[in-house]
Amino acid sequence: MVTFIIIIVALALLFDFINGFHDTANAIATAVSTKALSPRVAILMAAVLNFVGAILFDGVAKNVGGSIADPFHISNGMEIITATLISAIAWNLITWYFGIPSSSSHTLIGSLAGAVIAGAGMDALHWGGFQKIVLGLILSPFLAFGLGFLMLVLIRYLVKLLGNRSPGKVNRNFRLLQIVSAGLQSFSHGANDAQKAMGIIVFALVAGNFHSDMSVPIWVKLAAATSMALGTSIGGWKIIETVSRKIIKIEPMNGFASDLTSTVILQSGTALGLPLSTTHVITSSIIGTGSAIRYKSINWGVVGKMVMTWVITIPISIAIAYVVYQLIFGWF
Repeated sequence: MVTFIIIIVALALLFDFINGFHDTANAIATAVSTKALSPRVAILMAAVLNFVGAILFDGVAKNVGGSIADPFHISNGMEIITATLISAIAWNLITWYFGIPSSSSHTLIGSLAGAVIAGAGMDALHWGGFQKIVLGLILSPFLAFGLGFLMLVLIRYLVKLLGNRSPGKVNRNFRLLQIVSAGLQSFSHGANDAQKAMGIIVFALVAGNFHSDMSVPIWVKLAAATSMALGTSIGGWKIIETVSRKIIKIEPMNGFASDLTSTVILQSGTALGLPLSTTHVITSSIIGTGSAIRYKSINWGVVGKMVMTWVITIPISIAIAYVVYQLIFGWF
């Protein structure tokens, strides 16, 4: 049993590590593309602030660990978590390889649902909790798009109100502001995303009778935060390329507006204990600010491919996790 929980923790930390380099682009793509920060400095900053954000919160972890299924009443919870993590890691690696900014949150939630169904049946899935989380994942990109649009309109109005300034000076000022906004976004990424792996570990600890409640032990926080920070330090350059260049040409002003929008949405989700997709929120913010500049300037072909991946991730992850569970544990 001890060996089993060690394997699960290792898989969860591997997922967090992959999540770190898979989602690095989300926090730093705008700052790198406008040259507000060099790639090396941006990644180092993101890694440090991912770590800080991850250790300061636990509401999302408790929600992920207890809202989709009840680890106190599932006898094979450790097997379920094993299948969940294998499925989520597989989908993350597939989408990373092809440079598609898919959602680690979607694949983890979908994988957990699929593994619960495979291992404990449909009745074991808490549909109310699952639907609440999925609703948050679906609505947050729309909120990010709308707020990003309004944010840039407001910022452009304020710049105009302050008087005519040369484009060069405006860009320099917003590059400086981007350093702050990219830092806030990195912190928000760690605060929301790292907690998902924490929740999965706590689920396994409770199911295996290693822990008595849904609180997150400090060693789990430190391990998950460190794993994500290490993954972030590597960077996901294929995804950075997609987010920073292929959707729209990002200028310092709309880059700052995108970062600020994403931070507001992600921090709101973290405060509510909702696991949001940083990928979807940040990308939707970029699209929203881009639409405020010029609707036709957005590469809607790339956006369409990304949205398709977003739509299929949860059902595909449910299917993968179901199959993984049956292949590994179905014969017991």
